Amino acid sequence: MAIKSVLFDFSGTLFRVESTESWLRAVLSGAEVHLSEPELIRAAQALESVGALPGGAQPTVPVPCDLTELWANRDRSAESHRAAYTGVARQVPLPDPGLYDALYDRHMIPAAWQAYPDAAEVLAALRRRGVSIGVVSNIGWDMRPVFRHHGLDPYVDTYVLSYEHGIQKPDPRLFATACDALGVAPEDTLMVGDDRRADGGAAALGCAVHFVDHLPVTARPDGLRPVLDLAG
Repeated sequence: MAIKSVLFDFSGTLFRVESTESWLRAVLSGAEVHLSEPELIRAAQALESVGALPGGAQPTVPVPCDLTELWANRDRSAESHRAAYTGVARQVPLPDPGLYDALYDRHMIPAAWQAYPDAAEVLAALRRRGVSIGVVSNIGWDMRPVFRHHGLDPYVDTYVLSYEHGIQKPDPRLFATACDALGVAPEDTLMVGDDRRADGGAAALGCAVHFVDHLPVTARPDGLRPVLDLAG
């Protein structure tokens, strides 16, 4: 099979969001709200356990019953995404009620994200080979500015974002939208992602699928390089 296009997931695949502690620390500083260091660490750990940081860890405690449906469909609209993440965050007491929206806003800025070390190298190599590139993401906001800020936007031919289409992975229609935008058949396409359920949905369309590990940037220096062999 000759690969003519590669679709990439965003979070945990090409980029990684900052740590929960860094996220909280930045927002508290910006709001001029003080917590002692032990209080800050405890709050960060609690926020991580409820899955409050978009792009971060999945919840390790049950999502509240009144948020279950919203959480399951959070990537279908910008409103649902914000409501779901601020909703689970509110399980953690913070000293100012405005901090929950401030935390959500923080995760959308380019400075909150870091590209994996080999992302630019792999995308540039694919582009030199004439392979078209798409980004297919379950997300509730426009992360194109993140790509522009980090210099990766010139390599991307199309962005297919769940909230812009009201469809979220693993629904094959989202991957089909990307293939159509690139003018490439699914059987000539490779999907690369970190979520076996969500990104694995591309297989139902006929795409090849390759998974990477959702690890901190420093712990995954070359996790994308196998894509070059698969797309060769």
